[in-house]
Amino acid sequence: MTSYLCAIGTANPPHRIPQPQIATFMAGALQLDEAATRKLHALYRVSGIGHRYTVLPDYGRANGDYEFFPNTPGLEPFPSVGQRMAQYRQHALPLSVQAAQACLRQLPEVRTDTITHLVTVSCTGMYAPGLDIELVAALGLNPNVQRTCVNFMGCYAAVNALKLADAFCRADANARVLLVCTELCTLHFQKSQEDDHLVSNALFGDGSAAALVQGRPAQQGNSLALEAFHCGLEPDGQQDMAWHINNFGFEMTLSSYVPRLIQRGIRRLTEQLLANLPVHLADVKAFAIHPGGRKILETIEEALELSTHDNRYAYQVLRDYGNMSSATVLFVLQELLRNLTPADTGAPVLSFAFGPGLTLEAMLLKVVSAMPASQYAAENQQVTEEALSV
Repeated sequence: MTSYLCAIGTANPPHRIPQPQIATFMAGALQLDEAATRKLHALYRVSGIGHRYTVLPDYGRANGDYEFFPNTPGLEPFPSVGQRMAQYRQHALPLSVQAAQACLRQLPEVRTDTITHLVTVSCTGMYAPGLDIELVAALGLNPNVQRTCVNFMGCYAAVNALKLADAFCRADANARVLLVCTELCTLHFQKSQEDDHLVSNALFGDGSAAALVQGRPAQQGNSLALEAFHCGLEPDGQQDMAWHINNFGFEMTLSSYVPRLIQRGIRRLTEQLLANLPVHLADVKAFAIHPGGRKILETIEEALELSTHDNRYAYQVLRDYGNMSSATVLFVLQELLRNLTPADTGAPVLSFAFGPGLTLEAMLLKVVSAMPASQYAAENQQVTEEALSV
């Protein structure tokens, strides 16, 4: 059996802040001198990011007008994990609902009470009863929907969620899986002048992405068939990309060595993914690569002999949103779906995501056109009847 990614919806918080303005906030928060401030602004200029979204308006304000951070020199007392998690609980649900509704609006034939599985993904906040249970009520899902939480896996976690959805659909032809990735990365600003933290503070933004996976293509528009997955590890990178809970938020380690590790492993990962498939790298013209940062995208292009045009959707998402951890690759796939034409039917799509470990995830998808209306109506009626009879 084949499963199909039928729709993707996205959402961002209301505060859209230009990258130079965030750099100004950071320089003040870190109490940098003039020379260090110039260097920080240069880092933000070359990031490839135009603006980012955040649940915290403070990043676009001056000290004295902050709502979350203390209006003191050095932002002391610096917010605790508990204070940051209170913000996560406040903002994660409405953002997730917005993304899920944007996804489901594209599939009017799908009733929310016929969704059989819910997969929630996040590495930037946790609580229980959690986001998964809250979404059941907020979206009007069936109370007996099967819930799975993918927590703390970082930027590649959406691929693991898609693997779960694929497994559910292969095990049950009538499975209908809603997955929701919600990341509030900007809650975890670290007040540190270490290079890793300066880079992390320059990259991450907030966003949510939801996707619907089922055992048949969508009734309208294009879907993406989930053809194959492959996971690789570069153990030498365990200390170069990491994510730890500390006293003042979740602390990201993202060293300058990460692009070299990805460059070393990406071709091997691609070859292993495609080894037993009737697809060669030269056949692939569509790519959805997680934009962990501009240097990572450039490194992959060099290793796989891609052009910036091949990578255009990743650059677009990086420019407009920054790195939103697990949600980001779904934003890229959404841009790809929006730009498909009838001529793309049957085309392979290669997608990558990366995270702590150093983990490298790859997946191959295929563009599929809409199922004929009469066939979809018959199969959808069967799915609805079985779902409501449980």
